[in-house]
Amino acid sequence: MVSSHHYSSPDPYLRPSFSVQNKLRRLLWNVTWRLLCQWTPNPMHAWRIWILRQFGAKIGQTNFIYPSCKIWAPWLLETEDVVTIGSGVEIYNPGGIYLGHHAIISQDAYLCGATHNYNSLEFSYLKSKITIGPYAWVCARAIVLPGVHCREGSVLGAGALTSRSLDPWTVYGGNPARSLKKRHNFTSKEEVY
Repeated sequence: MVSSHHYSSPDPYLRPSFSVQNKLRRLLWNVTWRLLCQWTPNPMHAWRIWILRQFGAKIGQTNFIYPSCKIWAPWLLETEDVVTIGSGVEIYNPGGIYLGHHAIISQDAYLCGATHNYNSLEFSYLKSKITIGPYAWVCARAIVLPGVHCREGSVLGAGALTSRSLDPWTVYGGNPARSLKKRHNFTSKEEVY
C-alpha cells in the first residue's frame, strides 16, 4: 500500500507543505537542470546562468555556478555580481536566498531556508530568507540555517553550522559556530599589508 499526503487530511502531519503547482514547477526545473546543465563542463557558467534566468532567477554579472550544485527554486534566488556557487552546494530556498556581490559558497555547503515548528501540534512548516552579504564566504561543508544573515565579509569556516547571524568581517567556526577572530576589512580605506 502506498501512503500519501492529502490536503484535507485531519492529521496535519499528512497534509503536504507545497501545492501541486509548486511541485510540478520544481519537477520541471529539476528535469531541465539534469538534462541541460548537470552534465556540462565546469567553465560553462554562462549557459547555466541563462537556464537559471529562464526559471526566474535574478543573477548578476560574472557569476560562477557549478553544474553539480542543487538549487531548489531558482525563482527564489537572487545574486549580485561576481558570486560563486561551488560544486555540490545545496541551496534549499523556499524562503528565498540573496547572495551579495563577491560572495562565495564553497563546495558541499548547505543553505537551508526552512524548518518546522516542533512546538506546534501541526508541526508547521516555516520558511525564512537567508542573506549572504558582499565578500562573505561560506566555506566547504558549512551549514547556514533559516533566517541567517551572514553580513559583509563574514566567514563561516569549513564544516561549521550557524543558526544565528554573523557579524561583519568576522571569522566563525564550530558547531554551533562561534566567533574566532576578526577578518581584515579590505574594502575600508585602511592600507592593506
